[in-house]
Amino acid sequence: MQKKSPSPSGSGSPQSAGHVHSHPKHYCGVFGIYGHPNAAELTYYGLYQLQHRGQESAGIVSTDGRQFYVHRGMGLVPNIFNGEVLHTLIGSSAIGHTRYSTTGSSNLVNAQPLTVDCGKGKIAIGHNGNLTNAAALREELESRGSIFQTTVDSEIIVHLLALPAGSGGHESTLINAVRRIEGAYSLVILTENELIGVRDPHGFRPLSIGRMSNGAFVLASETCAFDLIQAEFIRDVEPGEIVIIDTNGLRSVQAFPEHTRRAFCIFEYVYFARPDSNISNRNVYRVRVDMGRQLAREHRIEADIVVPVPDSGNCAALGYSLESGIPFEMAFVRNHYVGRSFLQPSQFIRDFNVRVKLNLIGDLVRGKRVIIVDDSIVRGTTSKARVTSLKEAGAKEVHVLVSCPPHMNPCVYGIDFPERSKLMAATNTHEEIRRFLNADSLGYLSLDGMVAATGHPRNSFCLACYDGQYPVAFDPLMDKHIMERRRARGGGLGLELAAESRHQRLL
Repeated sequence: MQKKSPSPSGSGSPQSAGHVHSHPKHYCGVFGIYGHPNAAELTYYGLYQLQHRGQESAGIVSTDGRQFYVHRGMGLVPNIFNGEVLHTLIGSSAIGHTRYSTTGSSNLVNAQPLTVDCGKGKIAIGHNGNLTNAAALREELESRGSIFQTTVDSEIIVHLLALPAGSGGHESTLINAVRRIEGAYSLVILTENELIGVRDPHGFRPLSIGRMSNGAFVLASETCAFDLIQAEFIRDVEPGEIVIIDTNGLRSVQAFPEHTRRAFCIFEYVYFARPDSNISNRNVYRVRVDMGRQLAREHRIEADIVVPVPDSGNCAALGYSLESGIPFEMAFVRNHYVGRSFLQPSQFIRDFNVRVKLNLIGDLVRGKRVIIVDDSIVRGTTSKARVTSLKEAGAKEVHVLVSCPPHMNPCVYGIDFPERSKLMAATNTHEEIRRFLNADSLGYLSLDGMVAATGHPRNSFCLACYDGQYPVAFDPLMDKHIMERRRARGGGLGLELAAESRHQRLL
């Protein structure tokens, strides 16, 4: 499919870039279970394990085979659910979702799973990913009378599933729906009598199948969710596959038998997935250690210690230390309890947002040549603050290494990367970045080195944020608020009625 590259919206220095997060935001985590008397409670534990994939909102929908029981809320999973709430989520099947907004604003109406009661019965859906043709599909559906309650692209899928079934019946509706949507999606769908998992034909986002000791089937974004509830990993849902779980067991339908191009998001291995998860038969921790080893082969530096940026840089820094023989030290201590409500005294504590999250043990770095390893640099301001902290503590030299290539392009498939003009590497040369960081040297892992560490071929990944080769075409103006910015409709029902009256008079 022809690539539509987003045009850079100007250029700028690291200092002038607008506010973006120091790391790309996670997107979403999905979980589903069929056939267990404690379905809602197990879904809660599953979402707890997937909390890293989204911290804005979460929800659980359960069913007893007759009706749905729903609870959604804003914030972290343990703040939304308690024993009293879980007790109201009745039934032996459930799906759950933890969200960071990649399309649509962050508010309760956009929290998932979404539910609908239609001619086909009750349907609930949880979606991880981003649809690249969402605006066009929504315009089409609204022109045919569909009414939308949210600004998330996931609701489009619900409307497509609610359309009248063709001659092929239920499975035909599923196939037709997923063939209409484009982009990245891993879905869990719940009806009154079945649990369904769907993965897009490129396989952008992960989705795995597990099984409990009582025979209950489980679906989850990552295998770490299986470990806590002691579910056995069975296999990954294949790209383009629809798995339908009901009283007869699990059956599989391939919605895209002709599609062979794979494009799994390699940033799952670099940053997003938990290190205790397995993806495509590779443990994420081991992949990140191998990325660090490869980084040491590509960038040999004379230094005294290797220091990670916790927690995302831990594995790669360990790999660098193992390969180079340079001692590993946890010189930065992370505060895991930083919330959003603390006061920010920027007028008298410089770089407060960085310092409150990571505190440096000065004695470990004083008088030493330090290699600091991080998983990525987006804007660069936090990396600069860490280098400054190290030098103020008396580090003789500071060398910055990154366990992935420079990010040159935004992501349209469900990662909240900023626009190209705010990506540091897209608007500055390597030397300009090094000088801005005030580092003695700067090194990135090569694209080939990163891919080699995964143990999978290059053509199995989406590398668009690095090489600009987008596997699925998209609107260059697309961003997470595209639904809110869609063109205004007509002047409302009153003007529509007036136009109809004029038409009648003309006749």
